Amino acid sequence: MTGSGGLSAQQVIQSRQQHGSNALEQQAHSGLWKKVLAGFGDPIIRILLIALAINALFLLRGAPWFETAGIAAAVFLATFISALSEYGSDAAFRRMQEEAARMQVRVRRDGMVQSIPADEVVVGDLVLLQSGERIAADGVLLRGELQVDQSTLTGESREITKTPGDGSPSDTKSTLLRGSVITAGEGEMEVFAVGRATTYGSMAEQVQEETRDSPMHLRLEHLAGIVSRFGIAAAVLVAAADLFLSFGIQGGLHQPLADQISHILHAVTLAVTVIVVAVPEGLPMMITVVLSANVVRMMRDHVLVRRLTGIETAGSLNILFTDKTGTLTSGHMTADSFLCGDGTRIDGISALQRGAPGLFQLVCADCRYNTAAAISGARVVGGNATDHAMLKAVLPIVAGQPSEGTAQRIPFDSAKKYAAVRLTERAVTLIRGAPELLLPHCTQCLLPDGTTAPMDYRRVQRIIRQEAGTGGRILLLAITDKSVRDTLPDGLTMTAAVVLRDPLRRETCGAVQQLEQAGIRLVMLTGDSVDTARAIARRAGLLDEQENGIYERSQIEHMSDEQLAKLLPNLRVLARAMPQDKTRLVAAAQARGLVTGMTGDGVNDAPALRMADIGFAMGSGTEVAQEAGDIVIADDNLASIARAVLYGRTIFKSIRKFLVFQLTMNVCAVGVSVVGPLIGIDTPVTVMQMLWVNLIMDTLAGLAFSGEPPLAEYMQEAPKKRDDPVLNRYMVGQISAIGCYTVALCAVFLWLPPVRQWLHYDTDPIHLLTAFFALFIFCSVFHAFNARTHRLNLLAHIVRNPLFVLIMGAVAAIQIVIIYFGGTLFRTEPLTLSELGVVAALAFTVIPVDWVRKLWLAARGKPRDF
Repeated sequence: MTGSGGLSAQQVIQSRQQHGSNALEQQAHSGLWKKVLAGFGDPIIRILLIALAINALFLLRGAPWFETAGIAAAVFLATFISALSEYGSDAAFRRMQEEAARMQVRVRRDGMVQSIPADEVVVGDLVLLQSGERIAADGVLLRGELQVDQSTLTGESREITKTPGDGSPSDTKSTLLRGSVITAGEGEMEVFAVGRATTYGSMAEQVQEETRDSPMHLRLEHLAGIVSRFGIAAAVLVAAADLFLSFGIQGGLHQPLADQISHILHAVTLAVTVIVVAVPEGLPMMITVVLSANVVRMMRDHVLVRRLTGIETAGSLNILFTDKTGTLTSGHMTADSFLCGDGTRIDGISALQRGAPGLFQLVCADCRYNTAAAISGARVVGGNATDHAMLKAVLPIVAGQPSEGTAQRIPFDSAKKYAAVRLTERAVTLIRGAPELLLPHCTQCLLPDGTTAPMDYRRVQRIIRQEAGTGGRILLLAITDKSVRDTLPDGLTMTAAVVLRDPLRRETCGAVQQLEQAGIRLVMLTGDSVDTARAIARRAGLLDEQENGIYERSQIEHMSDEQLAKLLPNLRVLARAMPQDKTRLVAAAQARGLVTGMTGDGVNDAPALRMADIGFAMGSGTEVAQEAGDIVIADDNLASIARAVLYGRTIFKSIRKFLVFQLTMNVCAVGVSVVGPLIGIDTPVTVMQMLWVNLIMDTLAGLAFSGEPPLAEYMQEAPKKRDDPVLNRYMVGQISAIGCYTVALCAVFLWLPPVRQWLHYDTDPIHLLTAFFALFIFCSVFHAFNARTHRLNLLAHIVRNPLFVLIMGAVAAIQIVIIYFGGTLFRTEPLTLSELGVVAALAFTVIPVDWVRKLWLAARGKPRDF
C-alpha cells in the first residue's frame, strides 16, 4: 500500500510502464477510405463492378465511354456517400466518448491533492471519492463508507454499501469497480487495476464483432441473383436477335470472314450493353441517399445512427427486448403518495400540505433533514436515489427557508435499514426506514387531522403489501422524543408511509401500443420482483386481461435453448433478469428466424447489443454499450425506438418504390434494345441521350424517392420477414405490366407506318427519333407518380415530399429544353406543339393503364402495397 501522500511523479511513470494506461483501447475505427473500400462488398455493387470491367474491355475497341463512366460514377458515389455518412455518425459517437474521457479525478500525489483526467490514473494511485462521481478504475476502499450503484456492470439495480476491508481485491465489501457510480458517502481508494485490466475493460474486450448479415444484405443478395439472371437472359436474347438479323435476314453467312467477325462482335457488344442497362446501377446510390437523408432527420428525433443498415433493420424488427428502468420508466424515483396509519391515501406533497398540514410538517422535516442529500441553488445534490426523491418532493416548498438545528445524525446503512436525525429545537427524532423493521417498534400512528391513534398493524401491513404489488417502494416515517443510538427504541409513532415510484414515461403507453400494432413483440426485462414487474407491465400496456406471459429467471435458467425458443411467443415479462439472460434470449429469437432488437446501457449489455440484429444503446449508458449498438437513443425513450422503426419501414418502402420505377424503365430500355434492330433502328437512343436517361434513373429519381414521408399507416402493417425478397408479387406485377406496356408503346411508335409518315421518317428520321426520345422520358416521369404510391390517388401525401414534384417537374422542363435546343449533341430537333402534346398524351397513358391494373387487383382482393 502506498503512503498517505500518494505516488511520486517517478512512481507514476514506473506504474504506467509496468501496468499500462487507464485509457481503454477503442475498437479500431475505420477511416473514410477504408469504409469506401468496404462498400464494394455490397451485392449490387459487385454486379456493377463486373459490368464495369466488361464495359472497360469494350471501351478499348471504341465502345461508347459514357456507360463506363456512368457506372464508375454510380459505384464511387454510392460507396463514398455511404462511407461519409457512417463516418459522420462515428465522429458524433467519438465526440460522446471523448467527453466521457475528459472526466476529472482527484488523486493524492506528492503529498498534494491533484485533479487529473481519468485516463491518467495509474495502479497505486490514491483516489478521493464523493457522492455523484463515477469510479475511474478498479480499487479497494481504504477510508470512508460509500453507497455504490454497480448496475452497469452487474445488472443489480440496488445500491451496495462499500466499507474498508483487508485491502485485498478479493474482498468484495471493499472492492470498487470502474464504471460504478457513487450515490452517497465519501471515501478514498487505492487503485489496483487500470484500463483493459479492469472488470469494465475486460467486458469491453469480450464484445464480439461477428454478427449475422442484416436483412437488407440478404434481400440485396437475392435481388442481385434476379438481376443477373434477367440481364443474362436479355443479353442472350438480344445477341440472338442481332445475329439472326445479320446472318439470317441480311445474308451474313455469305459475307467475308472479317465481316462475319464484325457481326459477332456487334452482337456481343449489344449483349454487354443490355446487361449494363439491365443492372439497376442507381440502386446503391439511392439506398445510400435515402439512408443518409434519414440519418439527419433521425438525429432531430434523438436517434443517432451508428451503422446505416441499422435503420432499415429497425423497420424489419419482429421482437424487441427492452429494459424497464430508464426506457419504459423515467429512471428517477419520485414520492408518489403518502399513506396514513388509518388507511387514508394522499397523492402528492401538495395534497398532503392542503389536507393534513400537521402531518405535512413532519413529513417535510424528514425529507429535508433526515437525508444525505442537500439543496444547492435550485437543485438537489448528493445522497442516494431515495434521498434525492424525498428532498425533490419538498424542494419548491422548503427552498429559501431557514434551516433547523440537527444532531445525532445516523446515515442510512443497508445493514441497519434505517436513517435517523435529531431536531434540536423540537426535541424530536425523525426516523425513516424499511417498514418491516420500523413497524414492530411503532405503538401509535398520526392521523391526517394531527391526532394520534393506536396502531392497527394488520391494516397497515395490508396497505403496504397492496402498494408494493403495484410497483411501489415503501418507506416508513416515524417520530419519537427519545434519542436513537445503536438500536431503535420502542414506542415510536408512525408518521406516514411514503410510496416511491419510478414513473412510466408519459410516451411509454403510446409507444408500446404503436409497436404492438406494428406487429413487434415487446418483452420487458427487469431485475425487479414478479409483483413489481407485473405492476409496471400492466401500466405500460404489455399484458393482456389475463396477465399471462410473466416469468421469473428461475423458471427459464434450466430450460434448454429449444425450450426457451418455444417459450418466446408467450413471454412478455422476465423478472429477476440477469445480463447473461439477454444473450440467451437474443439467440433463441434468432433461432426462430426473428429479426431481434435489444436495448441496453451497461457494459454487461454489450454482448447482447452486438449479437442482436439491431442494438439500441441508451444515450445515458456506457461507452462500451454505445460502441456495441447500431443505434444510440439519445433520450433513452421507447418512443424514439418506435420512431426509428417507422423510419426503417419508410426507407424500405422508398427503396421498393424506386426499384419499381427503375426496373420498369430498365425493362423498357432492354425491350427497345431488343426490338430496335428488328425494325431497322440500330440506335434508338444515342450516347448523350442515354447519359441523360441514366441521370434521371440513377441520381435524380433516387433523390426524389428519398424524401418520401414516414406515414403512420406503415406502423399498422406486420413486419417483413428477415428473408422476404425486395421484390414482392405486387412489384413484379407492376414492373411486368408497365414495362411490357411501355416496350409495346415505344416499339409501335417507332414501327407503325402512320406514325412514321406523320413524323416524316422517310425524309427526316431525326424527327421521329426525337419524338421517341421525348416519349421515353415522359413515360418515365409519369410512371414515377405510379411508382410512389399504391393508391389510385397519385397525389396522396405528395405535399410532404415537395422534392419529388420539384425534381420531376425539372426533368420534364429540361427534356423540353433538350428537344428544342439539344441539336446535334442530343440528336434532337424541335417538335411542333401539337406533336409534343400527342407524345405527352401517349406517355400519360401509363397512368390509366396502371389504374386498370390496380382496380383489377382490388376487384380480385389481391394486396396492393409495396
